[in-house]
Amino acid sequence: MAIRASLHLPFDHHMFVQNLTVQEFYNASVPVSAQATFPYIFAVSKFLQPGPFDLVGTIVYEIDQQPHQSVFYNGTIEVVESGGFLSIESVFLVTLGAALVGFFGIWAYGQIQHFSKKTKRASKVEVGTGTTDANMDEWLQGTAYAQSLSNKSKKKK
Repeated sequence: MAIRASLHLPFDHHMFVQNLTVQEFYNASVPVSAQATFPYIFAVSKFLQPGPFDLVGTIVYEIDQQPHQSVFYNGTIEVVESGGFLSIESVFLVTLGAALVGFFGIWAYGQIQHFSKKTKRASKVEVGTGTTDANMDEWLQGTAYAQSLSNKSKKKK
């Protein structure tokens, strides 16, 4: 007598994902019309991605020297990550949530500040003078620019 199991993809039962250990029970016999329980411990590969899989468990036995087999379990199981308190996904989601709350808080603060301030009139800013006083241009005396300015002023008169 032996027990074996295998994992399959849930959407394609012909695709094996992993064959699990065959466990044999030597000299085990079960009387007719009786039931028996046999331990079968297995573990999936640590490289298996989390998700749903079909688990098929089969028992192989002999009756009158003829081999027979029966499926004792055929159902979907969920493979999950074994891990501690924190996972990469949970850290990412918490960080993303905190960032979104922070950005919303900054936006709300800016909106409150914008609506609570009274509009101020802009004060006039002097950008320059329009006078061409000779005293202002004395540092330009003796240059070509000063000569062109004096020629322009003579033409205007």
